[in-house]
Amino acid sequence: MKRFLTVILAGLVLTVIAACQTQQTITVLAAASLTESFDEIKAAYEKEHPGVTVQISYGSSATLAAQITSGAPADVFASANTTTMASLARGGVEVSPQTLTTNVLQIAVPPGNPGRVAGLADFARPELRIALCAEDVPCGAAAEELFAQLGIVPRPDTLEVDVKATLNKVQLGEVDAALVYRTDVVAAGDKVLGLPTPGAEKVVNTYQIAALPEAADRAAAEAFVAYVLSPVGQQAIRKYGFGPS
Repeated sequence: MKRFLTVILAGLVLTVIAACQTQQTITVLAAASLTESFDEIKAAYEKEHPGVTVQISYGSSATLAAQITSGAPADVFASANTTTMASLARGGVEVSPQTLTTNVLQIAVPPGNPGRVAGLADFARPELRIALCAEDVPCGAAAEELFAQLGIVPRPDTLEVDVKATLNKVQLGEVDAALVYRTDVVAAGDKVLGLPTPGAEKVVNTYQIAALPEAADRAAAEAFVAYVLSPVGQQAIRKYGFGPS
């Protein structure tokens, strides 16, 4: 009887060890504007790859890049522009990025447009409450470039850490208008109103994705990148209003 129990216990231990060995986590750092599309990709990838968990942290691309160059453990990085991806090399992290998708800016206002915002020129009106992304993050850099091209000097009341925080100011009714990505307006649904934004096509953000050299499992990281760039991944991304890669 004791021998029988010993065999059973040994079998259970081996089963637990085997199960632990098959578990794998892919850590992804991604631009905040990718939240909805990457959440969908994550669910699909995990369903197709039992035993694999995709752990995604969203935020400002600039902040995430700084974390990577400071040694934060991660397997994949998805940036909202090429400049931020290039900053990895300046920090000593060499990557081979691939184009993921594109995005443009759009005016977002609360439902009903209480501030009667008509276009980008209204961002210079002092009586309006305006939210923009901080200039050191991709959505802020794009906004700064767009306003410069159009000869508009905006008067923001708040500069937010990333595009989701900027849009949240509109959703809460704390500002009359914000300049965010078109995709964030799509994702917000009826919580905000997106306005036509002539001139936005002048500034296009090119998103990039790369497996990181210090990935715990480089092959697994590259497999996830390949999935994101596959027709299935691209379909999920385009669903939320992103442009072609």
